[in-house]
Amino acid sequence: MSSELTGLSYAVLTLIGRNGAGPHDLVRMARAGQRLYWAGAESKIYAQPKRLEQLGYLSSEKTPGKTRERTHYRLTEKGLKALQDWLTQPCPFPRIQSEAAIRIHASDLAAEPGTVVASLDALRAEIAELEAILDEEEAREALFPHRRRQLRLLHSLGRRILHAHREWIDEVEQLLGGDRPS
Repeated sequence: MSSELTGLSYAVLTLIGRNGAGPHDLVRMARAGQRLYWAGAESKIYAQPKRLEQLGYLSSEKTPGKTRERTHYRLTEKGLKALQDWLTQPCPFPRIQSEAAIRIHASDLAAEPGTVVASLDALRAEIAELEAILDEEEAREALFPHRRRQLRLLHSLGRRILHAHREWIDEVEQLLGGDRPS
């Protein structure tokens, strides 16, 4: 793994992939998977291709757009080699940042512990929203025949993550729900 490349750098390189992409494409793709697979600000995603081009991992060309020219990035040999090297490295267990888990851990400290259980209600709506995004992305799989298997596996992981969270919320409500304020 190159010391000048970050986790976000590798994410951007993989999103650019074989066909290339523009900054707006990268942000759209990131929006679709970001909340499930990684955290990163859109501004950082927009900035990353320029940085990677300066380092020699990407090249760019101007292409016609609806209102103005668009920048389209492609992997260079150096970028492809960096990805290939990175793909051979052992993959660590994913870092999980869960505010819900922290809230449950601290729920015994709440003035009314049941309010913490109630605060998780919003997760159900967010899970439904993420499932709808997965539905849309699964419908788009045919547009990327070269990545169809990879996308199917990512969408499967996304579904499993959402299912696990829904089941966990059910368990939280079952075990701690009696503390919920009426």
